Amino acid sequence: MPKLKKIITAVLGLALTFTVVIPQGQANADASSYGLMDTKAYRTYVPIRYLSDKLHYQVTWEPVSKRIEVVSDDNYLEMTLGTTQAYVNGVDTELDAAPFRSGGTTYVPVRNVSEAMSLNMEWDKNGSVVHFWSGDSHVRLPVVSKQRSSQTSSIEKSKRAFKVGSKRVYASMLTINLLHPRIRLGVGVGYGGEGSVDNLKHMAQRNYAVAAINGGYFDAYSKTKVRVPYGYVVRNGRMIHNGSGDKRSVLVFTKGNQVEMIPGESFLERFNEGDVQGALQVGPRLLTDGKITVNLKGEGFKDPKILKHSSIRSAVGLTKDYKLIILTTSSATIPELARVMKQAGAYQAMNLDGGASSGLYYNGRYMTYPGRSISNALLIYK
Repeated sequence: MPKLKKIITAVLGLALTFTVVIPQGQANADASSYGLMDTKAYRTYVPIRYLSDKLHYQVTWEPVSKRIEVVSDDNYLEMTLGTTQAYVNGVDTELDAAPFRSGGTTYVPVRNVSEAMSLNMEWDKNGSVVHFWSGDSHVRLPVVSKQRSSQTSSIEKSKRAFKVGSKRVYASMLTINLLHPRIRLGVGVGYGGEGSVDNLKHMAQRNYAVAAINGGYFDAYSKTKVRVPYGYVVRNGRMIHNGSGDKRSVLVFTKGNQVEMIPGESFLERFNEGDVQGALQVGPRLLTDGKITVNLKGEGFKDPKILKHSSIRSAVGLTKDYKLIILTTSSATIPELARVMKQAGAYQAMNLDGGASSGLYYNGRYMTYPGRSISNALLIYK
């Protein structure tokens, strides 16, 4: 093996003039952050940039010969675009499927990569995320179908009416394509930082965001200038407010637009993995894997405004094809809001602060005008 590694290193050194070495650590919110599944052949592919960005392999792509090399400390994999012939540590191997290019991104079959690189891989139970473990490192690869990945629109604006039992709930809604290369997510806070408040429109414009929705709970009724947020708040990778073990659900996103909704008690472990770009703890959770999972008391809610009352609401959801839904509604209870989010197409969803805090901003105007200044917000950049 040492002799083989020296040969490989020499070859790579000579080839640099004619090849493109994929740089590490440049996670982008584009196709390179997502895997593709061929639903007909049931084959899953991983972008080669993901292998360098997230798994920190040395990846080389030769456009002329169409050769792809993936190198770790112990293993070497060589593939060629359009063919199933490959080499693993110098041994001829047949791949499950041929590597291909789509939209400027090169994809390789994920199972063959995991086997060749001795990488532990596991699907989550709903089949939309692949988990990789390499030593102590754990990374996630969201997966979408090849058909859905071709959708290019970035943000869609709509107003809809949802039938919930015998009543109609009206919603203002934005659907954001997280696969679009121009879309980024962020967290906005009051003009003076933690403990200050600002109106939603100014918060968005000050941060050059194209869209925004109100975020988490805060001390809205304090007579002092300091309006403390409730729960975890992470902005630009830095925790600016600690949730102190609160059980309420947390919205989490990475630089690559990978969005998760996790229990509050699991958040610190997730944050310590090091790739959390932003987070807002709000709750309660509305949908989990397409099912209504409202558990108000289980998340520690005691306020009747949340437990029983009907009010203007705000929510955030994630579809199976990685679109983010943010919406505000006319008067609804929390269970009614969960039904609205399911009808809107969300697969995962959670509640945001509501009542007078509810506000939705897009492209210079309010879609829903908030009744007060707020502590924090979810921002969408384009």
